[in-house]
Amino acid sequence: MCVLSVLRRVYNNYLEAVYCTFPLHRTQPIKQHMLKGERDLVGRDKEQLAAIVVQDRLTFISQFCLDLFVYFSLPGFYPAHSTNTSSVTRRVLQLVLNHYVMSFGMYWTHRALHKNVWLWRNIHSIHHWAKHPLSRTTYQDHWFDNFGNAIVGHIFAQILVPLDAQMFWVSRVLRVCESLEKHSGVSGYFNLVHSVQRWLPYAQMPHHHDWHHEGHKGCNYTFSSLGGLWDCVFGTRKSGRAKEGVQTLWDNLEQGRFSFDTKYFDGMYTCFIPLCALSGIVVNSFVS
Repeated sequence: MCVLSVLRRVYNNYLEAVYCTFPLHRTQPIKQHMLKGERDLVGRDKEQLAAIVVQDRLTFISQFCLDLFVYFSLPGFYPAHSTNTSSVTRRVLQLVLNHYVMSFGMYWTHRALHKNVWLWRNIHSIHHWAKHPLSRTTYQDHWFDNFGNAIVGHIFAQILVPLDAQMFWVSRVLRVCESLEKHSGVSGYFNLVHSVQRWLPYAQMPHHHDWHHEGHKGCNYTFSSLGGLWDCVFGTRKSGRAKEGVQTLWDNLEQGRFSFDTKYFDGMYTCFIPLCALSGIVVNSFVS
């Protein structure tokens, strides 16, 4: 937990240094970041900033308690250090599969947070106060937003597709850096983790998620965390404002022929069906 906190701080500083030093690589026009009234650079007022401070503290407490609970109640969740005899190729493929499982859970959680009116109004809209996100806004959510993502994302994925000790921490580092990058406000070769995963099917860059933030409540698209496959499969992919040179191979391809009509899951309560199904699979896997 301490190591990841240091990583977040260091990588956040790197991304914001890039943001300030290379304005031409920003995902949004410079004029949209001009301060208007008593608001910060990402568009939040004083009352919202005060609320964010409270949620940051609650996030720290809830995440610490969750880590302790998992450590003592799920033996083996944190893999012990040992010599792994599997091939590097197999371990990397397992890491990719783990991340797609993680992304699946976080995709449907994110989509439900937008589609359920109560969850949007009381929880997820806090994160969307940042209409021009910077890396510092990555974890500035309602505490339950972060809490839910940790369970449905990291915990569910590790139970269903367990990683060895080395890959477990590689996964954590990649996930932290990916989250910071997609909120960084810049899109290009500076985004180290996104550049590495550009080969994945329908991979996304920070300009995709940035477009999601610009839409506010109407941004019911581009929900995926890692990669971008689930947005393609479930018909919610939008390319965003991609400048020449940072577009991915998939930005100009139609998603329709690979997509399923999932509008049924946009209801107030039907949006929870995929999450309930995933939870059932996790419970069955854990107890069997």
